[in-house]
Order: sequence, then C-alpha cells, then structure tokens
Amino acid sequence: MCADTPEKTAPDYRDTVFLPETDFPMRAGLPQREPDWLARWERIGVYDRLREKQGPEGQKRAPFTLHDGPPYANGHLHIGHALNKVLKDMVVRSQQMMGKDARYVPGWDCHGLPIEWKIEEQYRAKGLNKDEVETVAFRQECRKFAEGWIDIQREEFKRLGVTGNWADPYLTMNFHAEAVIAEEFMKFVMNGSLYQGSKPVMWSPVEKTALAEAEVEYHDHTSHTIWVRF
Repeated sequence: MCADTPEKTAPDYRDTVFLPETDFPMRAGLPQREPDWLARWERIGVYDRLREKQGPEGQKRAPFTLHDGPPYANGHLHIGHALNKVLKDMVVRSQQMMGKDARYVPGWDCHGLPIEWKIEEQYRAKGLNKDEVETVAFRQECRKFAEGWIDIQREEFKRLGVTGNWADPYLTMNFHAEAVIAEEFMKFVMNGSLYQGSKPVMWSPVEKTALAEAEVEYHDHTSHTIWVRF
C-alpha cells in the first residue's frame, strides 16, 4: 500500500439523521428522584384528594377498604414485607382506577413474642434477667421499642410508594383498640358463644406462654426402628 493512500474510515451519518431532542436525562436516577416525588405527594395530599374525588355526576363512589394484616414492629423491612405491601397496593390502586373510593388502612402488631424477644436480647446484653424486671417496666420497654420501629417501618413503606392513611394507622397496643377487643369478647360471653374445652397447645417453658403453631420449628429426625401398635 502506498504511503499516500488515505485510510478507509466509517462514514459519519450523524448529520443525516433527525432525532427528537428532549430535556429528559439519559438515566432515570430513581434513587435521587423518588424521594422528591414522595415529598410532593405528601405536600399536595394525594391520598386525601383521592378521598374527596366524586363519582360520575357527583354521585358517591362505592367504598373499598383494605384493612391491612399488621406486620410486627420489630425490625427493618425485608423482601417479604415488600412483596406483601406492593401486591396490596396494586389491589387498592386498581380499585381506585375502577371508580371506587379505595382506602388502605395500615397497622402494626405491637404484641407477642417477637417484640418481647428483642427486649430480652437487650437485657441479656446488659447482664439482666427478664424474670427480675417488674412486669410494668418490661411492658413499657416493649411499647417504647414498638413505637420506635413503627416510625422506621412507616417511612420504609412510604419509600416503597405504598399509598395509604399513614398519618393514622391502627396499633394493637393502643388502649382504645384493647378496650374494643375486650368489648367484642364480652359479646361472645353474653350471647353464650364462649365455652371452655380442652385442646393441646404449644407451650414455651422459657417464655411461660402459649405459642402459635407458626412459631414452632420442627427439626428432622431419622429413626432406625419404629414400633407401631395396631
């Protein structure tokens, strides 16, 4: 090849192509933009404005309420929380789009062993024995622990984009909620629906309380000989 032979280069077609121009960024940048969207929704009160929306010709819309099965207020959210809340949010939004007054009522379960166990872990770290702590003081510690995680989980649920009445959730540890439960229980007592019987239940000798079947873990065991009586 001669030294003065020009090198072959790919043709430049940029001047022959007419592409639309836009101010939208090439990257979505969702980690930075989503908090701004959530703040705007909070500022303009999207959830309350949807409640004020009227049906066709000013008619009252049919109600739809999803009363959430409450998660435990005992830690950060995990993928199970995310899946649960996203699916419920899809249901509420679809009902809203179909013209209903779709409300999502969030709540938290503030009772039970999951929260008590966290407090006991703190006691063990301090060298304290739970049985030596007064019952009232122990319950107050549990309430304080639950209140802290409710605030954390609430913000994490908002970050997932779940719309609902986050300003007024129901809490199982509210005294009003406990009073209503006792009132409903008394209705069963008064109408004769309540009876006393025998039933085997799981019992924790450490916690000195009954256990739900979902809280019991079974370990596999291989038996080489099994005697069965017929």
